[in-house]
Amino acid sequence: MADLWNSPESATTIGCSTTGSSEAAMLGGLALKWKWRLKRQAEGKPADKPNLVTGPVQICWDKFCRYFDVKQRQIPVKKNEVGITADQIADFCDENTIGVVPTQGLTYTLAYEPVKEICEALDRLQQDKGLDIPVHVDAASGGFLCPFIDPDLVWDFRLPRVKSINASGHKFGLSPLGVGWVVWQHAADLPEELIFNVDYLGGNMPTFALNFSRPGGQIIAQNYNFLRLGREGYFSIYNNCREVARALSKRIEAMGIFTILYDGSNGIPGLCYTLQDEAASPFTLYELSDHIRMRGWQIASYKMPLGRETETIQRIMIRNGTGMDMAMMLADDLERSIAYLNKHGSKASTTSTAFAHL
Repeated sequence: MADLWNSPESATTIGCSTTGSSEAAMLGGLALKWKWRLKRQAEGKPADKPNLVTGPVQICWDKFCRYFDVKQRQIPVKKNEVGITADQIADFCDENTIGVVPTQGLTYTLAYEPVKEICEALDRLQQDKGLDIPVHVDAASGGFLCPFIDPDLVWDFRLPRVKSINASGHKFGLSPLGVGWVVWQHAADLPEELIFNVDYLGGNMPTFALNFSRPGGQIIAQNYNFLRLGREGYFSIYNNCREVARALSKRIEAMGIFTILYDGSNGIPGLCYTLQDEAASPFTLYELSDHIRMRGWQIASYKMPLGRETETIQRIMIRNGTGMDMAMMLADDLERSIAYLNKHGSKASTTSTAFAHL
């Protein structure tokens, strides 16, 4: 994993598997907090008001900040943007900032945030104010996409300021549900105080995790995928997914009522869009989600994140196994649902009625 993400010390650095990318993200956040606290204590400064700067992150980061007593500073998304931009970073950082978390494949819009430009903005901030703020990249999705279909995109350990990266093995790593990964650029980026050594299972075993026992089958499957597919196999799978996403995006745009916000070109294979004129439409995107579900498709509709929260969008993900024929079937069913709702829509639904996870 460290070599996949271009660590300069891939043979000797440190990382661990987890039950998913959420746990991996929290471990990365804990390392940031510990490093910041140790530095503050060594300087004789107070370490009781840590904050973490994020964009429109997945819910695991909200949980991290609440559970581990860190103030979250979420940067709002500017109009006509699908994620945060580098010019926003400096205004949210100060001496109590434990780190900045850009997302390589946003949950809301599927786009990559500009990690390299964010690191450059933090370099300028250090030159101007002396604040040396590390970056953790949440690559829950992008960690298994960028190395294969965007290898020239600089977002990983090629950037010295990126100290840690988390990814999900069961999103685009093609492993069974229940595995995530977190890797640090250098072993020194993970404080030793966070590592526990267990000797009651026979021999000495270092452990850094929020839980202890868990299945190992997913890890074996992950290693098998690396050996079986290799770089060429992963490229073939996700390049095909991206081509399907682009074709579907063009088909949906041609329907004439949607504005494409992201077309699958530079991020997660998929697309997201909004109604061109929501006020004049005889139906809402929530109603469209409900109706298309009757035909067996689950398409998420939801509000955009902070900064664009008055806008409603739909998102379609293209995963391994979704071919061009299936994508065109979805487009056909969308057109049928739109025709029905144009005739019968009443804007009765303004919130999602998707299934509950609890």
